[in-house]
Amino acid sequence: MKYQNVFVEAFGYEVAPVVVSSAELEERLAPVYDRLHLNVGQLEALTGIVERRWWEVGHRVSDGAVVAASRALEAADLPADKVEAVVYGGVCREHYEPATACRVASELSVNPGAVVHDVSNACLGVIDGMIDVANRIELGQIRAGLVVACETAREINDVMIARMLQNPTMDFFKHALATLTGGSGAVAVLLTDASLSRSKRRRLLGGAVRTAPQHHELCRWGVEDADPATPGLLRAFTSTDSAAVLSHGVELGVKTWQAFLGSLGWIKEKVDRVICHQVGGSHRDAILRSIGVPIEKDFSTFAYLGNMGTVALPLTAAIAEDRGVLRPGDRTAFLGIGSGLNCLMLGLEW
Repeated sequence: MKYQNVFVEAFGYEVAPVVVSSAELEERLAPVYDRLHLNVGQLEALTGIVERRWWEVGHRVSDGAVVAASRALEAADLPADKVEAVVYGGVCREHYEPATACRVASELSVNPGAVVHDVSNACLGVIDGMIDVANRIELGQIRAGLVVACETAREINDVMIARMLQNPTMDFFKHALATLTGGSGAVAVLLTDASLSRSKRRRLLGGAVRTAPQHHELCRWGVEDADPATPGLLRAFTSTDSAAVLSHGVELGVKTWQAFLGSLGWIKEKVDRVICHQVGGSHRDAILRSIGVPIEKDFSTFAYLGNMGTVALPLTAAIAEDRGVLRPGDRTAFLGIGSGLNCLMLGLEW
């Protein structure tokens, strides 16, 4: 996977406004903690997440995606009618059909010949979308495309907390813990070819992918029957075997990292910065330790933004640039690992 003519011209993002601390969630779970004899502070201690953000009640994910996309276009000073692809990569969608990307494209008034669709691959949705758009640019089919996503954690957290209160067992607590790390946010990544890129920065060089689909049951989010006696009555659910995801995810990450370095002809010592998917402290530390990258080369946001799913990695990269952490010329690696299990790593020359 290599590219010669693809640039990430701009990012746009929106951080959700409602701050929700781990302590607040634990207050809601006080009966569970009492029943299981758990000490307050477990959630932050186990995940490294102090707080996360939620949208206001009723917020539409397409609205967040539109705001982020508009900011990316403004940053690049690119008219929307130059956009020839809109890919929505979020896990959270508004409907089974049509694609959430359709409303985003409509609100932006993109080129009427644009490719408009959703892509789904757990937390890899946005960087998978980047590959989709990059391939079209490299083939000469389009000159500019947007990848957008907006994730919302409020609703599934409310559902999970209610279920934890109904089922206060240690086994259920372990499988519910990952849900409580969820944060909310929106992001847009604008990719262009060299002819449209004004900055000639953030060149996408390529990447590598590895998969372990035999582990597809380890982390799930969907709907299930709420009551077997009432067909068609559905409720949302999530279930994550965090220990197994960590173990098998790190193993897959190491294999992908080796393939990634080989594909780009890099050595790990020459990688200036890494941006990981923002799961939590233990996952971040384990993957960096396993691939031999010093933690000082990483930039993370999970402690105060939580795990924003598909939005987490690109939004963290955008914040890193805003703060001057990512600088022109930096060899930067995006380390994406998602449920499935799937792993995709991308290399950019910032």
